[in-house]
Amino acid sequence: RARARRLRPLYLGRQVVGCPEATLAAFEAGDQPWPLPWLGRAQLACVFRLGDADDPLIWFLSLPLDEQGLLDPAPRDAFLQRLLETLGRSANRLQDDDRHIDNLMQDNPLAFTPDITQRAMLHARASADLGRPASEHFELVEDYLLAAAEPEQWPALGLQGLADFSVRHDHVQAGRLAARLHALPVDVLRPLSHCLEHVEPSADLLQALIARGEAAAHEGDIETFSACVRSVGQGATDLVGPWYDALLADSAACGADLLAAIAARGWTHLEHAQRLPLFLDALARHSPGGFTSVVRDLALLPRLRLPLLMYLRQTSPQSPVGRCL
Repeated sequence: RARARRLRPLYLGRQVVGCPEATLAAFEAGDQPWPLPWLGRAQLACVFRLGDADDPLIWFLSLPLDEQGLLDPAPRDAFLQRLLETLGRSANRLQDDDRHIDNLMQDNPLAFTPDITQRAMLHARASADLGRPASEHFELVEDYLLAAAEPEQWPALGLQGLADFSVRHDHVQAGRLAARLHALPVDVLRPLSHCLEHVEPSADLLQALIARGEAAAHEGDIETFSACVRSVGQGATDLVGPWYDALLADSAACGADLLAAIAARGWTHLEHAQRLPLFLDALARHSPGGFTSVVRDLALLPRLRLPLLMYLRQTSPQSPVGRCL
Protein backbone atom coordinates (compact mmCIF):
# COMPACT_ATOMS: atom_id res chain seq x y z
CA ARG A 1 0.00 0.00 0.00
CA ALA A 2 0.98 3.61 -0.48
CA ARG A 3 2.57 4.95 2.71
CA ALA A 4 1.93 8.58 3.64
CA ARG A 5 4.49 10.21 5.91
CA ARG A 6 2.93 13.14 7.74
CA LEU A 7 4.50 16.51 8.22
CA ARG A 8 3.31 19.30 10.47
CA PRO A 9 0.17 21.00 9.10
CA LEU A 10 0.19 24.73 8.40
CA TYR A 11 -2.34 27.45 9.12
CA LEU A 12 -3.63 29.35 6.10
CA GLY A 13 -5.98 32.27 5.65
CA ARG A 14 -5.07 34.69 8.44
CA GLN A 15 -1.41 33.67 8.53
CA VAL A 16 0.80 31.07 6.83
CA VAL A 17 2.63 29.49 9.76
CA GLY A 18 3.19 26.05 11.21
CA CYS A 19 0.33 24.46 13.14
CA PRO A 20 1.28 22.09 16.01
CA GLU A 21 -0.21 18.64 15.57
CA ALA A 22 -1.51 18.75 19.16
CA THR A 23 -3.49 21.88 18.31
CA LEU A 24 -5.01 20.24 15.25
CA ALA A 25 -5.88 17.12 17.27
CA ALA A 26 -7.56 19.16 20.02
CA PHE A 27 -9.51 21.15 17.43
CA GLU A 28 -10.61 18.01 15.61
CA ALA A 29 -11.76 16.50 18.91
CA GLY A 30 -13.83 19.59 19.67
CA ASP A 31 -11.75 20.48 22.73
CA GLN A 32 -10.58 23.92 21.59
CA PRO A 33 -11.47 26.55 18.97
CA TRP A 34 -9.36 27.10 15.88
CA PRO A 35 -6.60 29.58 16.86
CA LEU A 36 -6.47 31.48 13.57
CA PRO A 37 -9.94 31.58 12.00
CA TRP A 38 -10.44 33.34 8.68
CA LEU A 39 -13.85 34.38 7.39
CA GLY A 40 -15.58 31.89 9.67
CA ARG A 41 -13.45 28.93 8.58
CA ALA A 42 -10.39 26.98 9.62
CA GLN A 43 -8.10 26.99 6.60
CA LEU A 44 -5.07 24.72 6.64
CA ALA A 45 -2.62 22.91 4.42
CA CYS A 46 -1.65 19.28 4.93
CA VAL A 47 1.86 18.70 3.58
CA PHE A 48 3.07 15.12 3.40
CA ARG A 49 5.29 12.75 1.50
CA LEU A 50 3.95 9.54 0.04
CA GLY A 51 6.20 6.52 0.28
CA ASP A 52 9.68 7.32 -0.99
CA ALA A 53 8.59 10.18 -3.26
CA ASP A 54 10.89 13.20 -3.23
CA ASP A 55 8.22 15.84 -3.83
CA PRO A 56 5.65 16.41 -1.08
CA LEU A 57 1.92 16.52 -1.74
CA ILE A 58 -0.25 19.34 -0.42
CA TRP A 59 -3.95 19.29 0.39
CA PHE A 60 -5.78 22.54 1.15
CA LEU A 61 -8.80 22.32 3.46
CA SER A 62 -11.32 24.95 4.54
CA LEU A 63 -13.41 23.69 7.47
CA PRO A 64 -16.56 25.54 8.65
CA LEU A 65 -16.62 26.81 12.24
CA ASP A 66 -19.53 27.33 14.59
CA GLU A 67 -20.22 30.62 16.39
CA GLN A 68 -17.61 29.81 19.06
CA GLY A 69 -14.87 28.95 16.59
CA LEU A 70 -15.18 25.21 17.15
CA LEU A 71 -15.22 22.65 14.36
CA ASP A 72 -18.60 22.07 12.75
CA PRO A 73 -18.56 18.24 12.76
CA ALA A 74 -21.13 17.56 10.03
CA PRO A 75 -19.03 18.83 7.07
CA ARG A 76 -15.97 17.12 8.59
CA ASP A 77 -17.78 13.79 8.80
CA ALA A 78 -19.09 14.16 5.25
CA PHE A 79 -15.56 14.92 4.04
CA LEU A 80 -14.12 11.84 5.74
CA GLN A 81 -16.89 9.62 4.41
CA ARG A 82 -16.33 10.92 0.90
CA LEU A 83 -12.57 10.45 1.26
CA LEU A 84 -12.95 6.86 2.47
CA GLU A 85 -15.29 6.03 -0.41
CA THR A 86 -12.87 7.55 -2.91
CA LEU A 87 -9.97 5.66 -1.37
CA GLY A 88 -11.93 2.44 -1.59
CA ARG A 89 -12.61 2.93 -5.29
CA SER A 90 -8.98 3.93 -5.92
CA ALA A 91 -7.23 1.33 -3.75
CA ASN A 92 -5.79 -0.69 -6.62
CA ARG A 93 -4.61 2.40 -8.49
CA LEU A 94 -2.99 3.78 -5.33
CA GLN A 95 -0.97 0.60 -4.96
CA ASP A 96 0.13 0.74 -8.58
CA ASP A 97 0.68 4.47 -8.90
CA ASP A 98 1.14 6.78 -5.89
CA ARG A 99 0.27 9.83 -7.99
CA HIS A 100 -3.45 8.98 -7.81
CA ILE A 101 -3.60 10.09 -4.18
CA ASP A 102 -3.07 13.67 -5.33
CA ASN A 103 -6.46 13.52 -7.08
CA LEU A 104 -8.45 12.57 -3.98
CA MET A 105 -9.30 16.21 -3.30
CA GLN A 106 -10.78 16.86 -6.72
CA ASP A 107 -14.34 18.22 -6.50
CA ASN A 108 -14.24 18.01 -2.71
CA PRO A 109 -16.44 20.72 -1.13
CA LEU A 110 -13.90 21.41 1.63
CA ALA A 111 -10.97 21.82 -0.74
CA PHE A 112 -9.96 25.32 -1.80
CA THR A 113 -7.14 27.17 -3.54
CA PRO A 114 -5.30 29.83 -1.50
CA ASP A 115 -4.29 33.08 -3.15
CA ILE A 116 -0.98 33.23 -4.99
CA THR A 117 0.97 34.87 -2.15
CA GLN A 118 -0.16 32.30 0.39
CA ARG A 119 0.76 29.50 -2.00
CA ALA A 120 4.21 31.02 -2.45
CA MET A 121 4.68 31.36 1.32
CA LEU A 122 3.46 27.80 1.88
CA HIS A 123 5.98 26.40 -0.60
CA ALA A 124 8.72 28.55 0.95
CA ARG A 125 7.98 27.25 4.45
CA ALA A 126 7.55 23.64 3.34
CA SER A 127 10.83 23.60 1.39
CA ALA A 128 12.70 25.17 4.32
CA ASP A 129 11.17 22.72 6.84
CA LEU A 130 12.05 19.78 4.60
CA GLY A 131 15.62 20.95 4.17
CA ARG A 132 15.10 21.38 0.44
CA PRO A 133 16.71 24.16 -1.60
CA ALA A 134 14.84 27.37 -2.25
CA SER A 135 13.32 28.10 -5.64
CA GLU A 136 15.36 29.16 -8.64
CA HIS A 137 14.20 32.74 -8.03
CA PHE A 138 15.73 32.99 -4.55
CA GLU A 139 19.30 33.90 -5.46
CA LEU A 140 18.34 36.82 -7.70
CA VAL A 141 15.88 38.14 -5.11
CA GLU A 142 18.49 37.85 -2.37
CA ASP A 143 21.07 39.71 -4.45
CA TYR A 144 18.60 42.41 -5.39
CA LEU A 145 17.18 43.04 -1.91
CA LEU A 146 20.66 43.13 -0.38
CA ALA A 147 21.93 45.59 -3.02
CA ALA A 148 24.20 43.07 -4.74
CA ALA A 149 22.27 43.22 -8.03
CA GLU A 150 21.60 46.12 -10.38
CA PRO A 151 18.50 48.19 -9.48
CA GLU A 152 17.14 47.75 -13.00
CA GLN A 153 16.80 43.99 -12.47
CA TRP A 154 13.61 44.25 -10.40
CA PRO A 155 11.25 43.18 -13.25
CA ALA A 156 12.98 39.78 -13.26
CA LEU A 157 12.18 39.05 -9.61
CA GLY A 158 9.69 36.27 -8.91
CA LEU A 159 7.10 36.13 -6.14
CA GLN A 160 8.36 32.71 -5.07
CA GLY A 161 11.82 34.18 -4.59
CA LEU A 162 10.40 36.96 -2.40
CA ALA A 163 8.57 34.36 -0.32
CA ASP A 164 11.74 32.26 0.02
CA PHE A 165 13.69 35.31 1.17
CA SER A 166 10.99 36.23 3.70
CA VAL A 167 11.23 32.77 5.26
CA ARG A 168 15.01 32.26 5.03
CA HIS A 169 16.61 35.66 5.70
CA ASP A 170 18.61 36.15 8.88
CA HIS A 171 19.05 39.11 11.24
CA VAL A 172 22.02 40.55 9.35
CA GLN A 173 20.16 40.39 6.05
CA ALA A 174 17.12 42.01 7.68
CA GLY A 175 19.31 44.96 8.64
CA ARG A 176 20.69 45.29 5.13
CA LEU A 177 17.19 45.14 3.66
CA ALA A 178 15.99 47.75 6.16
CA ALA A 179 18.70 50.15 4.97
CA ARG A 180 17.60 49.67 1.37
CA LEU A 181 13.84 49.58 1.88
CA HIS A 182 13.23 53.28 1.23
CA ALA A 183 14.60 52.89 -2.31
CA LEU A 184 12.68 49.78 -3.36
CA PRO A 185 10.24 50.30 -6.27
CA VAL A 186 6.62 49.88 -5.20
CA ASP A 187 6.34 46.93 -7.60
CA VAL A 188 8.87 45.13 -5.40
CA LEU A 189 7.86 46.55 -2.03
CA ARG A 190 4.19 45.58 -2.27
CA PRO A 191 4.61 41.84 -2.98
CA LEU A 192 7.49 41.69 -0.50
CA SER A 193 5.23 43.28 2.13
CA HIS A 194 2.52 40.72 1.43
CA CYS A 195 5.07 37.97 2.14
CA LEU A 196 6.36 39.66 5.29
CA GLU A 197 2.80 39.58 6.67
CA HIS A 198 3.44 35.95 7.57
CA VAL A 199 6.73 36.35 9.43
CA GLU A 200 7.94 38.37 12.42
CA PRO A 201 10.14 41.17 11.05
CA SER A 202 13.20 42.31 12.99
CA ALA A 203 13.17 45.64 14.82
CA ASP A 204 15.27 47.31 12.09
CA LEU A 205 12.98 46.05 9.36
CA LEU A 206 9.87 47.06 11.31
CA GLN A 207 11.11 50.62 11.66
CA ALA A 208 11.92 50.78 7.95
CA LEU A 209 8.50 49.45 6.99
CA ILE A 210 6.78 51.96 9.28
CA ALA A 211 8.82 54.80 7.78
CA ARG A 212 7.97 53.65 4.24
CA GLY A 213 4.31 53.39 5.22
CA GLU A 214 4.34 56.94 6.58
CA ALA A 215 5.94 58.19 3.38
CA ALA A 216 3.31 56.41 1.29
CA ALA A 217 0.53 57.96 3.39
CA HIS A 218 1.92 61.45 2.84
CA GLU A 219 2.11 60.76 -0.89
CA GLY A 220 -1.48 59.50 -1.00
CA ASP A 221 -0.33 56.01 -2.08
CA ILE A 222 -3.02 54.03 -0.25
CA GLU A 223 -2.04 50.66 -1.71
CA THR A 224 1.58 50.90 -0.54
CA PHE A 225 0.49 52.37 2.81
CA SER A 226 -1.90 49.44 3.40
CA ALA A 227 0.77 46.94 2.38
CA CYS A 228 3.15 48.39 4.98
CA VAL A 229 0.46 48.35 7.68
CA ARG A 230 -0.17 44.68 6.95
CA SER A 231 3.52 43.79 6.71
CA VAL A 232 4.25 44.78 10.31
CA GLY A 233 1.26 42.91 11.75
CA GLN A 234 3.34 40.10 13.26
CA GLY A 235 5.99 42.46 14.63
CA ALA A 236 6.83 43.42 18.19
CA THR A 237 3.97 45.26 19.88
CA ASP A 238 6.23 47.88 21.46
CA LEU A 239 7.03 49.13 17.94
CA VAL A 240 3.87 48.34 16.00
CA GLY A 241 1.32 49.21 18.68
CA PRO A 242 2.20 52.94 18.97
CA TRP A 243 2.08 53.29 15.17
CA TYR A 244 -1.34 51.66 15.03
CA ASP A 245 -2.49 53.93 17.87
CA ALA A 246 -1.39 57.03 15.98
CA LEU A 247 -3.07 55.88 12.78
CA LEU A 248 -6.33 55.01 14.51
CA ALA A 249 -6.40 58.43 16.15
CA ASP A 250 -5.77 60.21 12.82
CA SER A 251 -9.06 60.76 11.00
CA ALA A 252 -7.17 61.48 7.77
CA ALA A 253 -5.43 58.09 7.84
CA CYS A 254 -8.22 56.07 9.39
CA GLY A 255 -10.14 54.72 6.42
CA ALA A 256 -11.52 51.36 5.42
CA ASP A 257 -8.17 50.19 3.99
CA LEU A 258 -6.32 50.81 7.26
CA LEU A 259 -9.01 49.15 9.38
CA ALA A 260 -9.13 46.10 7.12
CA ALA A 261 -5.34 45.80 7.20
CA ILE A 262 -5.21 45.88 11.00
CA ALA A 263 -8.09 43.43 11.38
CA ALA A 264 -6.65 41.00 8.83
CA ARG A 265 -2.96 41.00 9.77
CA GLY A 266 -2.46 43.09 12.91
CA TRP A 267 -5.09 41.48 15.10
CA THR A 268 -2.53 40.46 17.76
CA HIS A 269 -2.05 44.13 18.63
CA LEU A 270 -5.78 44.52 19.36
CA GLU A 271 -5.38 42.44 22.51
CA HIS A 272 -4.84 45.67 24.41
CA ALA A 273 -7.10 47.46 26.90
CA GLN A 274 -6.99 50.83 25.09
CA ARG A 275 -6.25 49.84 21.50
CA LEU A 276 -9.23 47.52 21.05
CA PRO A 277 -11.81 50.21 21.97
CA LEU A 278 -9.89 52.69 19.80
CA PHE A 279 -10.08 50.30 16.86
CA LEU A 280 -13.78 49.53 17.36
CA ASP A 281 -14.63 53.22 17.64
CA ALA A 282 -12.69 53.99 14.45
CA LEU A 283 -14.38 51.07 12.69
CA ALA A 284 -17.83 52.31 13.71
CA ARG A 285 -17.05 55.89 12.63
CA HIS A 286 -15.24 55.27 9.36
CA SER A 287 -16.56 51.91 8.14
CA PRO A 288 -20.00 51.32 9.71
CA GLY A 289 -21.11 49.17 6.80
CA GLY A 290 -18.39 46.62 7.52
CA PHE A 291 -18.60 46.80 11.32
CA THR A 292 -20.66 43.66 11.87
CA SER A 293 -18.66 41.38 9.58
CA VAL A 294 -15.29 42.55 10.96
CA VAL A 295 -16.41 42.21 14.59
CA ARG A 296 -17.89 38.78 13.94
CA ASP A 297 -14.61 37.63 12.39
CA LEU A 298 -12.50 39.04 15.23
CA ALA A 299 -14.79 37.47 17.83
CA LEU A 300 -13.80 34.03 16.55
CA LEU A 301 -10.19 34.65 17.59
CA PRO A 302 -9.94 32.89 20.98
CA ARG A 303 -7.76 35.54 22.64
CA LEU A 304 -9.93 38.42 21.43
CA ARG A 305 -13.36 36.91 21.95
CA LEU A 306 -13.86 37.68 25.66
CA PRO A 307 -12.47 41.26 25.74
CA LEU A 308 -14.33 42.07 22.54
CA LEU A 309 -17.68 40.78 23.81
CA MET A 310 -17.22 42.46 27.18
CA TYR A 311 -16.57 45.83 25.56
CA LEU A 312 -19.56 45.51 23.25
CA ARG A 313 -21.84 44.69 26.18
CA GLN A 314 -20.63 47.68 28.16
CA THR A 315 -20.71 50.25 25.34
CA SER A 316 -23.30 53.01 25.39
CA PRO A 317 -26.15 52.63 22.88
CA GLN A 318 -25.59 56.28 21.90
CA SER A 319 -21.90 55.79 21.04
CA PRO A 320 -20.73 55.12 17.44
CA VAL A 321 -20.11 51.50 18.39
CA GLY A 322 -23.48 51.19 20.11
CA ARG A 323 -25.31 52.53 17.06
CA CYS A 324 -23.68 49.80 14.92
CA LEU A 325 -24.90 46.96 17.12
